[in-house]
Amino acid sequence: MRFAPEFDAGPHPRAQIGFLAVANADLIERDMFAMCPMGVGLHFTRVPMGTACTLANLAAMEGDLQAALATLMPARDDTDVITFNCTSASFVIGDTKVRDIIQAQRPAVAATTMVTSVVSALRALGVRRIAMGTAYTPDINLMERAFLEARGIDCVSMEGLDLLTDRQMNRVSPASLLAFAAHVDRPEAEAVFLSCGALRSVEILQEAEARLGKPVICSNQASLWECLRLAGVGDRIAGFGTLLRDL
Repeated sequence: MRFAPEFDAGPHPRAQIGFLAVANADLIERDMFAMCPMGVGLHFTRVPMGTACTLANLAAMEGDLQAALATLMPARDDTDVITFNCTSASFVIGDTKVRDIIQAQRPAVAATTMVTSVVSALRALGVRRIAMGTAYTPDINLMERAFLEARGIDCVSMEGLDLLTDRQMNRVSPASLLAFAAHVDRPEAEAVFLSCGALRSVEILQEAEARLGKPVICSNQASLWECLRLAGVGDRIAGFGTLLRDL
């Protein structure tokens, strides 16, 4: 007699989430797995990008999105959400355009982008005025501010670190990011937003909120929060700020 295996719901019965990550990104898997609840599958593929974080290189990523999508769990029909996990490229290319590219190839999934998740998070928090610190150069900062303000979010202060590579961004120390959050904060800001998935901002969210007395969100935290909620996972997760803990 042949052995007949028994089947259960598998290792990730609650949800399956796919990430289109920047090819040079070093933090994405670490941050997402650190925050993610049990029973949720996280799956990653990479989108090529030039070495420097420039408007031209960010815009050029659009041409490789379809090829990257084709490598993300392509023979399965149980992926719930796919996100483009680059804050700056999401608004440079256009978050609506990116979502359309994802859904054209994978119509059954919920499609989002990192900057879409940031907007969703700020709205869920009831925040209309933010202090924003970024990893970027001034031209990218101006485009991000325009994107947010077009969606009803006022940047009462904005400063970038003028970093050009993922390696530089990854090496900004958590202590420096904590000081940066306090540096960009203003009394009239309802929240502080640290923009860029290549910064180690996830590590300092709790302490930054305790010091500043207001919500602090960052790109990777907002991305996972929205992906979980789109997949129907409503867990409140401690240790990573108000957003994941309360909403």
